[in-house]
Amino acid sequence: MTALREQGVIPVADPQNFDAVHAAIEAAFSAAGVKDFLKSMQRAGLRIRDFELVLGKGILGAPAAAQYNRLGNGDQGLIREFYLASLEQVAPELRVQFCKLYAYY
Repeated sequence: MTALREQGVIPVADPQNFDAVHAAIEAAFSAAGVKDFLKSMQRAGLRIRDFELVLGKGILGAPAAAQYNRLGNGDQGLIREFYLASLEQVAPELRVQFCKLYAYY
């Protein structure tokens, strides 16, 4: 007998701010915008996984940080997970080109 583990669905408490931050992340990682996003990260000297620093520097847009800060802990956790999942979906050739952003050191 094999049981698959399913992750529980967490309801979003503040859909308006959640959707705005979610859309900012989607735009940053879109095929048309990801290279510019990575270049701005590089210019700012940030690492790709430092989500709060990315927000603080306004890389995802000034409103995104304020909207993120209005979210509750659960919604913020969902946004961080979405951001981290999105950065792993970047094309391998871009990840090689911007390898310092992805480095763990």
